[in-house]
Amino acid sequence: MSVTVIPVTIGAEPPDRLDKALARFVPEAAHLSRSRLARLIGEGAVTRDGAVVRDLKARVAEGEIYEIAVAEAADYDVSPEAIDLDILHEDADLVVVNKPAGMVVHPAPGTPSGTLVNALLHHFAGNLSGVGGEKRPGIVHRIDKDTSGLLVVAKSDAAHHGLAAQFEAHSAERRYLALCHGVPDAADPRLRGIKGVSFEAGGIVKITTRLARHRTDRQRQAVLFEGGRHAVTRLRVLERFADQAALVECRLETGRTHQIRVHLAHIGHGLIGDPVYGGRRRVNAKTLGPDVAAAVAAFPRQALHAETLGFEHPVTGEAMRFEAPLPVDFAELLAILRA
Repeated sequence: MSVTVIPVTIGAEPPDRLDKALARFVPEAAHLSRSRLARLIGEGAVTRDGAVVRDLKARVAEGEIYEIAVAEAADYDVSPEAIDLDILHEDADLVVVNKPAGMVVHPAPGTPSGTLVNALLHHFAGNLSGVGGEKRPGIVHRIDKDTSGLLVVAKSDAAHHGLAAQFEAHSAERRYLALCHGVPDAADPRLRGIKGVSFEAGGIVKITTRLARHRTDRQRQAVLFEGGRHAVTRLRVLERFADQAALVECRLETGRTHQIRVHLAHIGHGLIGDPVYGGRRRVNAKTLGPDVAAAVAAFPRQALHAETLGFEHPVTGEAMRFEAPLPVDFAELLAILRA
């Protein structure tokens, strides 16, 4: 595998730590985001005067020269598959896809095929950004297997780095629709007693925690308040169905694994159909009727849909915003609740 060495000269008034300084002074043509630079530092790919520098917070000085060794992306070891894709937009640098529930985004142990990446490799004949590596070409962000909705995929490395920077800076717009148990009303005094919950104008409930893998169940995420990764979700009730269920709008400030599902469960309003975080909660058949209760209980996945995605085109600078209609199963359950 070939390696490209990129020299970086630290300019005037540098930031006070290495990763920030490299992000500021690395040549733009290298398309290296701060998060990618942090990984390269951790991997020992950054040197100064021939010595490896692994400390992200190392002090830097004007005039210092660092060298970054960047390996060429590996050839894809993933087979293209002729799987239909619902493409909302495509240009030379990126594509916006409406992913169906049930499709895994990229191959992993247990799901080597049938993924979005398999479909993308067939559709674009391998013409995807290599930044994500062998198993995740073009993938900038993810949504869970059983969550439906919008994803943007990079076709060029420049687009990949530009999009990744927007997600890292939390400037991309991500709006989800969800059906949850109960009604997470900002006026509910119970919510005010839950750690990490605050309130904003317009009936918005803000959830701020740390998230990390569960200590005993590696397939789950857990809410923390020390350690882990910072996570912020804002939600607002759009419709309520007695006191049994609600249609809520969720907006992500950060995008951690299972974030909405974990945060809604943390405040006692797990998603309908969520087999991991939804618990055993059921709607009351006496309140909503036995047919509605049965439909809710039978919903086979978490009722979560990535409905809106907005970002600045990483190459042209154009403001872009896309919306995906509710999938049939979600729309049908919502209609039953409304009826």
